[in-house]
Amino acid sequence: MDIVSFFIQCLNSIQYGLLLFLVASGLTLIFGIMGVINLAHGSFYMLGAYLAFTLAGLTGNLLIAIPLGIVLAVAFGYVLEWVFFSYLYEREHLQQVLMTYGLILVFEEMRSILVDDDVHGVTVPAILDWALPIGNDMTYPVYRLFISAICLLVAAAMYLVIRRTRLGMMIRAGATNREMVQSLGINVTVLYRFVFALGVALAVLAGMIAAPVSSVYPGMGGQVLIVCFVVVVIGGIGSVKGAMVASLLLGFVDTFGKVFWQEASGVLIYLLMALILLWKPQGLFKAG
Repeated sequence: MDIVSFFIQCLNSIQYGLLLFLVASGLTLIFGIMGVINLAHGSFYMLGAYLAFTLAGLTGNLLIAIPLGIVLAVAFGYVLEWVFFSYLYEREHLQQVLMTYGLILVFEEMRSILVDDDVHGVTVPAILDWALPIGNDMTYPVYRLFISAICLLVAAAMYLVIRRTRLGMMIRAGATNREMVQSLGINVTVLYRFVFALGVALAVLAGMIAAPVSSVYPGMGGQVLIVCFVVVVIGGIGSVKGAMVASLLLGFVDTFGKVFWQEASGVLIYLLMALILLWKPQGLFKAG
């Protein structure tokens, strides 16, 4: 592998890792703060991809569809938490698993009824549909750089909110001791509803921006869900910083594993998880 190819694979690793972070950060917020094992989180990623397909078709431009999709995702997450997830906080994990698995089946059936079971494509916006020359005879799609830029902007915004604002202080406190937060007069119900809606919006955003490069197809949420749980376990439950570090690690391991050891590439991320848990059973970082 020459230096140009290596550089392109590094860009691919970063782009995949950042996209994975966008999905996994929402999962780690819901899992770490609210204590809910949400198997339906991958369905929100799938919802984002199908929203991109539908709204881009209606508006004619993915860049217009994305903000519309985020607004719909926040509203959907708020209602979903109110109707279903608000009853799960004091339940056993087995009940949470059964409930959220049931939601996966509901979402899949609704998708099949509304959109059918075909594979769909989403057109890259014209302003981003070109490539940067790298080296003498290789190029790199600008849209993939756009994905990385969006993920970095969202990560920076999340850091500022969680570490520098009163809302972030309440979120971090809720992850550590929800009873104490409630005793201080903070409306935990509203806080949880906001966190859940944020987690849904992050997964939907990831699905929308990934749609042009990964296509839109049935079952796509299940694939990303498994990897997201690996991210949460490696990074540490409830740690957004851990989700970022773990996502980038998995991005490099998965990308370069497919380049150098394709036969075992599907196992490498789980091997990495096993090694890290042997070293730090609680994950790389604590919640917060």
